[in-house]
Amino acid sequence: MRVLSSLRSQKQRDRNCQVVRRGRRVYVINKKNRRFNARQG
Repeated sequence: MRVLSSLRSQKQRDRNCQVVRRGRRVYVINKKNRRFNARQG
């Protein structure tokens, strides 16, 4: 999982990417292709 300062470009890499808030962290998750996962912060 990548740790990034901004998730905007990461969100657009694949159609199945979703931006999710879990607690105070913001994640990009992709259930079909897990190599696109990312976390902000």
